[in-house]
Amino acid sequence: MITKTELDKLAAQFEVKDFIKDDPIQFPHRFKDKKDIEIAGFIASLLAYGNRKIFIRKLDELFGIMEHEPHNFILSFDPESLGGFNYRFGKEADFAEIFRIMRSLYTGGGGLEELFGHTFSGENRCCNDVMLKTVVDYFYSRVNGKAGHGFYHMIPNPENGGAMKRMNMYLRWMIRKGPVDLGIWNFMPASELLIPLDVHVARISREMGILTGKSNNMKAVIELTQNLKKFDPQDPVKYDFAMFGRGVSRDTGSQNLHPMPS
Repeated sequence: MITKTELDKLAAQFEVKDFIKDDPIQFPHRFKDKKDIEIAGFIASLLAYGNRKIFIRKLDELFGIMEHEPHNFILSFDPESLGGFNYRFGKEADFAEIFRIMRSLYTGGGGLEELFGHTFSGENRCCNDVMLKTVVDYFYSRVNGKAGHGFYHMIPNPENGGAMKRMNMYLRWMIRKGPVDLGIWNFMPASELLIPLDVHVARISREMGILTGKSNNMKAVIELTQNLKKFDPQDPVKYDFAMFGRGVSRDTGSQNLHPMPS
């Protein structure tokens, strides 16, 4: 099994500002306003699957459609503005449905932080998995019938047992503070985050001896996160950078080769 010293060294080596330019986290980093950051991050996480170069190019296209004003785009969202935009499973109607629901969320006086934090903070403080279900239920309960497969791929149901990689990645961006993660939300501590698990992270984790489960599902996410807490109980998901680093060291040295979920 890999040692804490080795993991910490890898995490420190790759959790640096240079990481940002090749990662989808570059999009929320382009903004200063809190609402712009959280909306940009959420939208970037929706498309963060498949070929990295392609989805980053598609995100650049989408932010161009937004005129680089995510909050204003959502507040005044008009489906016609999408102009046929799509990405893989996500068709124009799927994006329109997501943005329409987000418009309702933000014009109602709240926002993504309030939605995610609703079940995690206060007297009824609950747990990460319940929080994810609450967020997903919010979107599912407001679908007007036009959502297709792409909508449910971008916002998957945690009750299906999947790893919820992109949503856990988004939470890492918003909660953790560091040279890469933005840390603009404070309703939960970093110790409660779950590791964003994809095929790459799962494979590397098994090679390191810190994941035994054979399926890349939520059970594996819980197992791996609990094992990482043995190395750092306050910030277990910082080791996402270590998994990335171990993979890079075995490739050609290009961070662009880091695979994303399909």
